[in-house]
Amino acid sequence: MTKGRIIKALSGFYYVKSGVDIYQCRGRGVFRKKKINPLVGDFVTFDISNPGEGYISTIETRKNELIRPPIANIDQAVILSSATMPDFSPLLLDRFLVLIESKDIEPIIFISKMDVISEDLNKNIEKYQQDYKAIGYQVELISTKKELNHLDSYFSDHVSVIAGQSGVGKSSLLNALKPSLLLKTDDISKSLGRGKHTTRHVELIEVSNGLVADTPGFSSLDFNEIELEELADCFPEMRERKENCKFRGCMHNKEPKCAVKQAVEEGEIASYRYEHYLSFYTEIQTRKPRY
Repeated sequence: MTKGRIIKALSGFYYVKSGVDIYQCRGRGVFRKKKINPLVGDFVTFDISNPGEGYISTIETRKNELIRPPIANIDQAVILSSATMPDFSPLLLDRFLVLIESKDIEPIIFISKMDVISEDLNKNIEKYQQDYKAIGYQVELISTKKELNHLDSYFSDHVSVIAGQSGVGKSSLLNALKPSLLLKTDDISKSLGRGKHTTRHVELIEVSNGLVADTPGFSSLDFNEIELEELADCFPEMRERKENCKFRGCMHNKEPKCAVKQAVEEGEIASYRYEHYLSFYTEIQTRKPRY
């Protein structure tokens, strides 16, 4: 039995890296019977059947997993937003943050295209940077033409996914960090305000002494897997204040003597973050029941 990690899944084959070698493996039939799908990022044991080939026999317990993209055991998610084309959206950023927090994955925020915006917009983005840093997030402002070597430390010794809407520069970022990738990116359609990514499968690629998932990012941004009671815990500044609410299980909505609402009134929690919380709260509350 040999141990390794799945670094690519393609056409029913799983490519498992063990040491410096990569083995093309199939999954045992027992996985199909149990309806278990091996995922990129899984730590596995496998039997070597022929040179460079094998069968996966066991999958170690995952610390986390995503459905779209299908990947497991992620250390961090780099959320890439752009200052312009498409315009920076704190609502969309908070949507990504909630989804990532719900999976117990550490989020890191990059805001791109800082070199092509006006001075006023630059100040606006810097204010958002201060807000999110105050919550405890790492926030990096990056320019299109600037050398991005200083970002290497974010990826070193970590397994990362890069999330963000189309057109923000996910492939451009990876190409800048590792020029040999030559990832394909289509030109941004100015009429649609979005770009197209040509990735067809999930693969962990070595970037800056770490592993990064080359995927189209989050293809689903709904909250179907988040329960109403869990939502506030996906906002760190609310999570740390909930013990100070008068009522246990306070939803920070209509309850009196709520520490979160008080923090909003006193400017300790950004009002737009709280408005986004209420918006997501209503969305989860009104979704159709699952059976």
